[in-house]
Amino acid sequence: MPEGDTVWRTARRLNEALAGHEVVRFDIRVPGSATADLRGETVREVVPRGKHLLERIGDFTLHSHLKMEGAWHVYARGGRWRAPAFRARAIVGTASHDTVGFDLAMVEVLPTSDEERIVGHLGPDPLGPNWDPGEAARRLGADVRPVHVALLDQRNVAGFGNEYANEILFLRGILPQRPAIETDAAAILDLGARTILANRDRQGRTFTGDARAGRSTWVYGREGRPCRRCGTPILAGSLGATATSARNVFWCPSCQR
Repeated sequence: MPEGDTVWRTARRLNEALAGHEVVRFDIRVPGSATADLRGETVREVVPRGKHLLERIGDFTLHSHLKMEGAWHVYARGGRWRAPAFRARAIVGTASHDTVGFDLAMVEVLPTSDEERIVGHLGPDPLGPNWDPGEAARRLGADVRPVHVALLDQRNVAGFGNEYANEILFLRGILPQRPAIETDAAAILDLGARTILANRDRQGRTFTGDARAGRSTWVYGREGRPCRRCGTPILAGSLGATATSARNVFWCPSCQR
């Protein structure tokens, strides 16, 4: 599942392939930006912002969001794609590489000077160069909604997705239904920042320290299975800011109170 660490690694791969090179192929396959043509421009950099990717090309930015299924692939120029062409939403190519965004949920080309319009609402990013844990704790700690919902609100803190929210709350011993305002927001975010930083350079994300299949999480995706700490069956439910934004929630009723 793409979360802040996945986006950070994706930005690094794209930056290594594209930065400093002239664009020779630019193909956006979504309404609104399909006519954009940045061929002849130079890629300045590719940076992450929470779960958003910003490819700065000349005076413009190609913005994309992976959501649940999206991914960017990097190929040697002319290399065979590993996914069907009909799933491609954006293609940026140089003389040496083709980068292809598949199943992207958001794609837009805009002036770089307008980036704040799409990412200005985001809270502090624990993987960003200007991580501000105090401001993130202030935002999270003032939220009266369930802490699981508050952690997923990118306006409070940018980068955490559902897997992180479930695992962080287990490790802190906090029920996901508890109002964020009643929690130690600074402690939650300190643990969250250290965890996502540790996973940033890993290909296999882990919260237990064991990256083997089926052993990397404490509660996420483990409904009905025994808690790895106490043996109590893991419970599951759903929480969300709205009915359409509800996410699967997992917790141990013994370890989280």
